[in-house]
Amino acid sequence: MISQSQRFTDANKIADIINLIIEQNKLKKGLHNVRIKEIWHEKMGQGVVSYTEKVELRGSTLNIQLNSSVLREELNYGKEKIIEMLNETLGDEVITKIKWL
Repeated sequence: MISQSQRFTDANKIADIINLIIEQNKLKKGLHNVRIKEIWHEKMGQGVVSYTEKVELRGSTLNIQLNSSVLREELNYGKEKIIEMLNETLGDEVITKIKWL
């Protein structure tokens, strides 16, 4: 029978292997780009998401296309807080700038 501590050890080994594969194949940027779309929908709420047409990470700039100029202007005031919240959720300093399209 496998003990509980051995299960955690095996899970840690698998996580280490996955992280190694991600690092070696330079997949981190692609994963961040996919994940940022999910995080944007999760953190910004349905009201903002309904006006969002495109979420794209290019380098360290997050490009957000909104179909409401009023919302774009409102979100612009909280840009630094949005960057901080998204980076915190990603667990890394990925985003340094938001560009509204």
